[in-house]
Amino acid sequence: MLLIIGGNDTTRNSMSGGLHGLLSNPAEFAKLRANPGLIPNMVPEIIRWTTPLAHMRRTAVSDYTLGGKSIRKGDKVVMWYLSGNRDEAAIEQADRFIIDRARPRQHISFGFGIHRCVGNRLAELQLKILWEEMLPRFPVIELAGEPVRTFSNFVHGFTHLPVRIPG
Repeated sequence: MLLIIGGNDTTRNSMSGGLHGLLSNPAEFAKLRANPGLIPNMVPEIIRWTTPLAHMRRTAVSDYTLGGKSIRKGDKVVMWYLSGNRDEAAIEQADRFIIDRARPRQHISFGFGIHRCVGNRLAELQLKILWEEMLPRFPVIELAGEPVRTFSNFVHGFTHLPVRIPG
C-alpha cells in the first residue's frame, strides 16, 4: 500500500498542491513567470509546503528520550510531517510558500534516514518537468472555484481543484 500511495497520491497531490500554492500566492507565481529558472528551487518548496503525506508511524527499536519525553523500545511513534514542515524553529517563515526559499530541501516530506522515500528524486523530477512544460504553454491559469480537500488524516491533498485556462 505504501508503494502505491508513495508513488501516486503524493506526486499527484504535490502537483495540485503546487498549483494551489501558486494561485494562492500571486506574487510567487509572478516571480516564477518572470524567472522560470526558479523551477528547480520551487519543486522542493512545493513538496514541503504541500506535505502530501501528513504522518507516518514507526516502532521504537530502543529506549530514547526526545524533548524530555521517554520513548521505550516497542512504543509506537507518529511523525507528523505536516507539523515538522511548519516548524518555525527549523524553517524561517514556515507557513509561507516561497519559491526562492534558501535551502528549500530542508523539509521532512520524504522522511529521513533509512526510512527516506526511495522515489524522492523521481518525484522531484516529475514536478520539475511538469512546471517546465506547463509554464510556457499556459500563460494564464486561474482558480475557478473552491478547492475541496481529501477527507483523510493520512493523505494531504485535494479531490477537487477547479481551474480555468483561458484559450
